[in-house]
Amino acid sequence: MAATIEVKYYNSFWLKKIASITAVVPGRQIAETVTQNGDTITITSSLPDTEMNVGQSVTILLSNSGTYTGFITERISSTEFKVSPTPSPVLSGNVTIIFGQIEDFTNIPNGYPGVDDDDWYIEEARIRGGYNNTSVDFGIKAYVVDDVKQGETRASSLIYSGVYNSRTGINNTNQFSVAEDITRSLDPANGSIQRLYAENTNLTIFQEDKVSRALIDKDAIYSAEGQGTAVSTANLVIGQIVPYGGKYGISKDPESFAIYGYRKYFTDRRRNAVLRLSRDGIEEISRYGMTDFWRDELSSISSNGTVVGGYDLHTKKYEVSILKEGQFRGLDPSQEVDDYKTLSFDESVRGWTSFYTYGPDFVGSLKNDFYSIKDGKIYKHYSESNNRGTFYNLSTPANVTFIFNPNVSVVKNFNTINYEGSKNWVVTELTTNEDVGKNIGSYTLATTQQGLENNLFSNNFLRKEDKYFANIINATPQNNGEILFGKSMSGIKGFFAIVKMTVGGTSPGEFNELFAVSTEYVESSY
Repeated sequence: MAATIEVKYYNSFWLKKIASITAVVPGRQIAETVTQNGDTITITSSLPDTEMNVGQSVTILLSNSGTYTGFITERISSTEFKVSPTPSPVLSGNVTIIFGQIEDFTNIPNGYPGVDDDDWYIEEARIRGGYNNTSVDFGIKAYVVDDVKQGETRASSLIYSGVYNSRTGINNTNQFSVAEDITRSLDPANGSIQRLYAENTNLTIFQEDKVSRALIDKDAIYSAEGQGTAVSTANLVIGQIVPYGGKYGISKDPESFAIYGYRKYFTDRRRNAVLRLSRDGIEEISRYGMTDFWRDELSSISSNGTVVGGYDLHTKKYEVSILKEGQFRGLDPSQEVDDYKTLSFDESVRGWTSFYTYGPDFVGSLKNDFYSIKDGKIYKHYSESNNRGTFYNLSTPANVTFIFNPNVSVVKNFNTINYEGSKNWVVTELTTNEDVGKNIGSYTLATTQQGLENNLFSNNFLRKEDKYFANIINATPQNNGEILFGKSMSGIKGFFAIVKMTVGGTSPGEFNELFAVSTEYVESSY
C-alpha cells in the first residue's frame, strides 16, 4: 500500500561533541584513601564530584615504591571512582593523589556524565528552522588559533606580508595575518616556484614545469566567450593565476633567466629547450638550427651543474652558458675549457650566432655595458684595452669554421681559398674526405714565417682589391698510383671541404672582420 508524506519545510542540524569540561580543575593534590579489590582500584575522595570526572588522569604518589599513573574509568558514587590500569604493587591506605586534566576524550569509556550519548548535542543549523533562513555557524572569533605549530614548506605557494612604506615609516613586512587571505597556491604537480618577476601590474611565476602569470592589485572576470576583463579591487594583492600555454618551465635553473624589453629568456633542461616568453606566449628558440646541440648538452648536465643566462645590451643578444659539472667552479679557467659552453642568440637573425671561450658565474648588463662575474671578480667585456678573445686573462684567438659542399654528389677538386675581410685571418685547418669510404683527413696551415717545407699553401694570401686569395697545394703522399701528387698537384679532392679560419696576431683594440669566404673548384673523379 502506497503512502504520501507531505513535508512542509526542510531543516538541517549541527551535531556537536563536547570539547571540554570546565568543571575539571587539574593540579589538585590531596591525601586520599585507596583500596584495591582484584583488578580494580577504588578512590574515596573528599573533593566535590563536579571537580572529578571520568577520563581524568590521576597520579598516585607512593611513599616507598615510586609513582603510579592512570585515569578514572568509572563512577561508583558521588565520591568513589574506579581507576585503571591495575598497578603493582598493591595499593592501600592513605596516599597522595594529584588529579590531572582530561586530555583525550576518546579514552572516556562511558561518556560524561555517564552515558555516551550525552557527549553530543544537536542544534538547528538555521534560524527558526526555516528553509531559506540564515545558516548559523560557529560565529566570529576574537582570535584564531593555529593548531599546526610546526613549520611547513609550501614550495608551490605564494604568501605576502603587510605593507611597507618608506616615506611614512610603516614596515609591516614581518606580519602575516592568518585571518586574511594572503596566500595563493599553484599546482604542486608542476614543481616548486623557482623565479618571480613583477612587470607593471602582472607577476610572472616560473615553476619547474610551468610558467604562469598573476594579476597584481586586480582580478579578472571572464565572460561566457572566455574574454577576460580586469577589475581593480582595493584589498587584493595577488589576483587570479593564469598559466601560459605549453608544458614548459625553468627546471631548477633560475640563473638562466634574462629580460630585455617585453622578452624574457630562460632554459628548461628537463625538455632540452631554450625558451623565450613574449607577447605571443612561449616560443622554443633552441629550434633555430640548434635542436640537436641543446638536446645533447642540456641532457648531459649533472645534478650539480648550472645554466647561467643574461642579456647583452652591448650587442643586443641573449647569452647563455652551460656548466656541466658545478664542482669545477673556482679552478683556473684553462681547466674548464671542456666543461662549459657559452653561446649567444640574436633576435635580428633569429639564430645562434657565436660560441665564446669563457664560462661565467653570473652575467648582466648595466648602462649598455656587459659584465660577467668569475670567482668573485667582475669583468667588463668589449674593453679596448685588451686583445679581443681574451677572457679572464686567458687569450684564445677567434675562429670561424665553414663547410664547402657545392654539387653534393660530385667529387670536386678544391683549388683556392678566398676571403674578404681584415688582413689578419689565416687558415689553420682544411679538412676533406680523401676518398670514398675513407676517413676524413686533416691539413693544417704552416705559415711561411715558420720556415717549414710542408706548407699547405705555397705562399701567403695575396691581396687584390681588398680581397685575399691563396692556392691550395696538396702536401699528401702518393696515393692509388697517382702520377702527380704532393706539391706537384694543386688542389685537394673531396666531396666536401671544412675550412677553419683563425685570427692571427693582433694588437689591443684592433678590430678584425670577415665578410665572405669562398673557394674555386673543378669537378673531378677518382
